[in-house]
Amino acid sequence: MSTSSETPTSERELIKPVQFLRGVGPQRAELLHRMGLRVARDMLFHFPRDYRDMSELRTVDELEENCPVSVCGHVEEIELRNTGTGRTVLGILVRQDQQYLRAIWFNQPHMRERFSRGQRILLSGKAHLNAGQWELSHPHVEVLAEHQEISTGRVLSVYPATEGLSQHHIRTIVEHVLGSCLEEVEEVFPPEYLLSHSIQPLREALPQIHFPTDRTSLKRARRRFVYQELFILQLALALRRHRLTTHNRATELPVTAQIDARIRRLLPFELTASQTAAIQEVTSDMARPISMNRLLQGDVGSGKTVVAVYAMLVAVAHGQQAILMAPTDILARQHQLTLATLLQKSRVRMELLTGSRSKSERRDLVRRTAAGELDVVVGTQALLHAGIEFPNLGLVVIDEQHKFGVQQRAGLRRTGLAPHYLVMTATPIPRTISMTVFGDLDLTSLRDSPPGRQPVQTYWGQPEQRAQWWEFFRRKLREGRQGYVIVPRVETSESNAIKSADDAFEELANGELEAFRVNLVHGRLSSDGKSAAMADFRRGQTQVLVATSVVEVGVDVPNATVMTIEDGDCFGLAQLHQLRGRISRGTHPGYLCVFSTPGTDESRQRLEAFVRSNDGFELAEIDFQLRGPGDLFSTRQHGMPPLKVADLSQDHELLEEARRDAQQLVADDPELAATEHARLRRMVLARYGQALELSDVG
Repeated sequence: MSTSSETPTSERELIKPVQFLRGVGPQRAELLHRMGLRVARDMLFHFPRDYRDMSELRTVDELEENCPVSVCGHVEEIELRNTGTGRTVLGILVRQDQQYLRAIWFNQPHMRERFSRGQRILLSGKAHLNAGQWELSHPHVEVLAEHQEISTGRVLSVYPATEGLSQHHIRTIVEHVLGSCLEEVEEVFPPEYLLSHSIQPLREALPQIHFPTDRTSLKRARRRFVYQELFILQLALALRRHRLTTHNRATELPVTAQIDARIRRLLPFELTASQTAAIQEVTSDMARPISMNRLLQGDVGSGKTVVAVYAMLVAVAHGQQAILMAPTDILARQHQLTLATLLQKSRVRMELLTGSRSKSERRDLVRRTAAGELDVVVGTQALLHAGIEFPNLGLVVIDEQHKFGVQQRAGLRRTGLAPHYLVMTATPIPRTISMTVFGDLDLTSLRDSPPGRQPVQTYWGQPEQRAQWWEFFRRKLREGRQGYVIVPRVETSESNAIKSADDAFEELANGELEAFRVNLVHGRLSSDGKSAAMADFRRGQTQVLVATSVVEVGVDVPNATVMTIEDGDCFGLAQLHQLRGRISRGTHPGYLCVFSTPGTDESRQRLEAFVRSNDGFELAEIDFQLRGPGDLFSTRQHGMPPLKVADLSQDHELLEEARRDAQQLVADDPELAATEHARLRRMVLARYGQALELSDVG
C-alpha cells in the first residue's frame, strides 16, 4: 500500500509499517509479523486476551485461600520432575523479601524454559495453602525487568504474544500508536445507530479496551467491540441468506400423495413422529422455486439418513439426480450399503465414488452421470474433483457438515438452476454455534430414537476394575455379541504413556481377548484395508475391532453392543458420545466402559457428564461450556475467520441482540447500499466476502 505524498496524512499514520514505530525496529518487527501485525492499524486492534486487576497485588502474608491475587517476587528454585504415570510436574519457589510461595504446572514441561534463577516475575492466579506453604497452580506469568514499575490500582492488559516479545514491549507499542493514530480511525457505525443501540464510540472505546481505567470502563469498551464483531458476522450471514433465498432459483420438487406412498412402501419400518416432522420441513423447502439450504441435526441413532433418503427419492421421482457426500470412505460406504438395502426393490440407479475407485471405474461413472444414466451418486470429496457433470442435479445431501466448508459446498453447484441443499450432522450443535457457523442455514432437529433402540449403560472404570470389566466383555462375546476397543492414537508417543492402536491390538490379541477373533482399523490404513476390516466386522467374521476414532461415524453394526475406550480424557465430549453411538444400533442393550485418569478439572467434568447423560443435545451444550466453540467446530474448517474478541460461551445474549439488529438492517437495506452503511459494507466484504461468497454485494 502506497505511502506517497498523495496519501492523506491520517492514512499514512495508520498504514505505517510496525518496524518504524517507536521502540520496535527490525528484530521486534519480525516478531510482530509472526502474529500478523504489520502496520500501526493492526496494533490498535490487537486486543488483550486477558486482564490482571493490580488492585489484587499482594504480599505473601496477605494471601487468602482461593482468592485471585497477583504476587511479585524472584525465582529462587526450579524443579521439573516426572511422576510414576508418565506425567510431569514443574515447580518454582518464589521469594518475596523473606517470604516464599510455590508455583506449579502439571504436564507443561516446556514452561521450564521460561524461568531462570534470580528472575523477577509477576504471578497471577488463585492461592491455595498446601502443607503450610502458599501455592499458585497454573498461574499466569509475566517476566519483569529488575526495575520495571508495576502500576497498582489499575487493570493491566495481557496480550497474545510470542517468544522474545514481552507484555511490557507490546503495551508500550500500543500506547504509542494510540497517541499518534487514534483520531484518524474511522467509525463504522452511523452516529444515530451508536446512540440508539447504546454503543460506545470507537475513539472512546479503543483506549479503554487497551488501558482500562477500571472494570466498569473495560466492560463498556469490550461490549462495543464484541457487539461490532458479532454484528459484522451476522450481517454477512444475513446478506448470504438473503441472496440464497432471492437469487438461487431451483427446480420445484413437490411431494404428491403418489410420491409419498411409493417412498413409504420402500421403507421396512414406520417413520417416527420426529422424522415425519423433519421430512415435512425438508420437502416444504424442496417444493419452492428457491434453493433449499437446510441443516438437519440429530442425536446418535435418531434416523437422519432416512430423512435424507426420503428427500433424495423425491428428487428422483421428479427426474432429478441426487448426491450424498460424506467426509470419509467408511461413512460413504456405509451410506451406500444403507441405500442399497432400502432401494433394492426400486428402479433407482445408484453408484459409489470414493478415492479408492480405479481410473476406469471413475471414467465410466463420469460418463453415465453426464448421460443421465445414474439417479443417485454416493461419494466422498472425490465428487468435487472427478470432473462430473450432473445434467439434472436436484438435491445435494452433505453428511457431517462440520467437516466441509462453504467453498466445498459451492463446488457442487451447477450452471442454470441451483440444486437444493440438505446438510446433516450427527453432532448436535449448541444454539450459539448454529447462529454463527451455520447461520446461513435453516435448522431442523431430530431428537427421538426409533422404537426398540436400547440406551447404553456407561461406566467410568478404575484401574482395579479392569479384570472385572474384561470378564464381562468376554461374556458378551461368548453370548454372540461383538465389541469395540477404542484408543486415541495410531502410534505411541514418547512424551506420554498413552496406548497406541497397534500396542492395544497386540496386547489384547495375545492377552485378554486371545480366545476371540480381533482385527485392527485406523486412519493410516489404505482405503481398501479399512473397507476389508469393516466388511469382516459387519459379517461377524471379526468379533472385536480395535480402532481409533475413525469409527466415530458411519459404522452401523447392530450386533456390536460392548465398547472399551482407553484414555478417554483424550477425546472430546461430543466425540465420546459419537463413539458410544456405535453400540446403540440394534435391539440389544449396549455397555461401555471408559478408562481414564484425567489430568485436569475439565477432563474430569467431561467424563462425569458423559457417564451421567445419554442426551447428545445436553452433552453438546456442556462440551461448549467446558471447551469453547473452537474445539467443537473450527471456523477455519468452514473458511471463516476466527472471532478475535467475542467469546460465544459468555456473549450469547449480545449475539442474540446483534443477530436481531443485523437481520433488521438487511431487511431494510438488503444490499447495504445506503450511504450511511458504506463503511459497514466495506467491513463485511473485507472480513467475510470470500468465505461467504459475498464479493458482489452492493
